[in-house]
Amino acid sequence: MSLLADHNLPFAAALLLMLLLALFQLFSFGGFELDADGDIDLDGDADSGASAAGGLLSLLGIGRLPFTIWLVLFLFVFAGIGVSIQGLAENLTGGPLYAWLAAVFAGGGALPVTGVLARPMARILPADETSAVGLDSLLGRRGTIITGHARAGSPARTRVPDRHGHPHFVMVEPHEPACELQEGDVVLLVRREENVFYGVPLQERELAPVT
Repeated sequence: MSLLADHNLPFAAALLLMLLLALFQLFSFGGFELDADGDIDLDGDADSGASAAGGLLSLLGIGRLPFTIWLVLFLFVFAGIGVSIQGLAENLTGGPLYAWLAAVFAGGGALPVTGVLARPMARILPADETSAVGLDSLLGRRGTIITGHARAGSPARTRVPDRHGHPHFVMVEPHEPACELQEGDVVLLVRREENVFYGVPLQERELAPVT
């Protein structure tokens, strides 16, 4: 059975994407960093719904491995299961399944299998770096005030993505005591004292007319 046959095209495409991601991952070890911007926030302050989603993702192996490696593993398993399904269907019925139907079956089977395989791989490979990002690494990054108004002595909750795109939620006060930060303002984190960050606003303010 040819991998390039029409009924196997989803699995051939998955293998091609897997190879491209593997090459990017190799480049990342040489200094080229592939960020996973689509990663999901599992912040400790998330609500119960987010916690349940985090538990499901962990069961599927997401978070146990760096996301790019998890995706490479998933694509490999997806392609292997898909080609096997088509081969079995051809042996049993004399013809393969529709490509989209085989892809649905393969995707449904690949998710739990990937979760099982991710567990032993996680013991060998380093965990996703973003799970161990230090607070100081957020200095110099931009954040958005999401709850409340920040003023001197009264910090506001701020969403700050780390260098991998993972969001962190920290408390931020204005760097200048006379400044006040409003909800929705974008700030640059410039210093930290224990668990409180200090930021300066980045959006342009309308200047008061000269009198």
